[in-house]
Amino acid sequence: MQQNKTTTTASDAAAVLAPAGTKRKSVPVWLARDARWVRNAPLSVMQKAWVEAQGFKGTGRKHLLLPGAAGELAGVVIGLGEAPGNDPMDRAELALGQLAPVLPAGLYHLAQAIENADLAAAAWGLGAYRFRRYKTGTDNGGEAVAQLKVPDGADYERALATVDGVWLGRDLINTPASDMGPQQLEETARLFAKRHGAKVISVVGDDLRTANFPMIHAVGRASDRPPRLIDLTWGKSTAPRVTLVGKGICFDTGGLDIKPASAMLIMKKDMGGAAAALALAHMIMSSRLDVRLRVLIPAAENSVSGNAFRPGDVLMSRAGKTVEIGNTDAEGRLVLADALALADEEQPDTLVSFATLTGAARVALGPELPPLYTDDDAFASEIAAAGSRVGDPVWRMPFWTGYESTLDSAVADMNNVSDGPFAGSVTAALFLRRFVKQARRFAHFDIYGWRPAIKPLGPKGGEVQAARALFEILNGSERR
Repeated sequence: MQQNKTTTTASDAAAVLAPAGTKRKSVPVWLARDARWVRNAPLSVMQKAWVEAQGFKGTGRKHLLLPGAAGELAGVVIGLGEAPGNDPMDRAELALGQLAPVLPAGLYHLAQAIENADLAAAAWGLGAYRFRRYKTGTDNGGEAVAQLKVPDGADYERALATVDGVWLGRDLINTPASDMGPQQLEETARLFAKRHGAKVISVVGDDLRTANFPMIHAVGRASDRPPRLIDLTWGKSTAPRVTLVGKGICFDTGGLDIKPASAMLIMKKDMGGAAAALALAHMIMSSRLDVRLRVLIPAAENSVSGNAFRPGDVLMSRAGKTVEIGNTDAEGRLVLADALALADEEQPDTLVSFATLTGAARVALGPELPPLYTDDDAFASEIAAAGSRVGDPVWRMPFWTGYESTLDSAVADMNNVSDGPFAGSVTAALFLRRFVKQARRFAHFDIYGWRPAIKPLGPKGGEVQAARALFEILNGSERR
């Protein structure tokens, strides 16, 4: 069967976001906190009667279409609820994301001022995302959509960069492993690197051993699709060095410590860290930020075969430390360790790792709130505040040194898992930190990479958590 291409290509954000100066006729969108809104609303008598007849109360996440005199669509009102609560999606800007996938095709505009115009535009675009690559009978290239004329004051190009980047990352995660292996991940990186004038090199298969990436090779050698290290660079060599490392396990069986079938159902998302890193890289390069960007993606499949690495094996790492394998299903930290060691060698100003690393993180904080680990208090505060501003939340967790001893090994320098069932996300982060010695500041995100249910900022499926929070920081630093 010939598959339809994905709907979310680098040019699609422009299909759902129009510049503020667009002259075409557009449909107004009003925001309502409660039922009293209708009293002073700039609506006709007929429209006010319609609102009241429909029982519209301004309840959060409810919307109503308003008819014109001839029955045409004359407006939309979206309910926000009485006041913002603890859920960031209650904010007016973010709530707009729920409208894009449900409104009739056409051009819309906000009929009133909104506090954060940039965020409102991005939210609309994020909510508009659809993955239709494998849906037969759909015209992905010409399907009409609801388009927002971005509010006055919004940075249109920044909104496009954000939405394009997130859509790219979601596409990568949502694509099945049959079509998104290590080679396809590299091809994607090369395609969008070419678009931005970046450079990509890769080390593939047995060359990983020669180039001293032994743990990436060990994790991926059981697959018939060769593992690789993808290395992208962009920007002036004299600019501040920002290095992103993303876990690229394109499918995770668990290896010889094999997962149960139910735990493999969404393991195509185990390269969500790589997707988040590439999404952020796209935002940075599209916005031409003054940084020297490097993206490192250790890409592999954790498969089962006669040459798979085993529990009890001892692997040498790029950093010269030996690692005993306590569990082959803790493979992500192994490939990341080699990549982090390479990143650390050039002493970056900022080093960030993204990885769908532990189930323990989900037990602690659930699917929507990724743990953040860093020793830099100021950086942690900055990231948390930025995530809150843009609806990309994170929660700081500790590099608790008291748990370092749980990674001890009797036969090697360390084990890849702790000696007990507790603090799995913390001990995984501690393992990674052992391979970062020279970076000025380091942060690790233990993301889920998946949205379990539809939300205002996107449908169920792949999500590139923490990327927008980091972009907010990097973009804001340049403007300061």
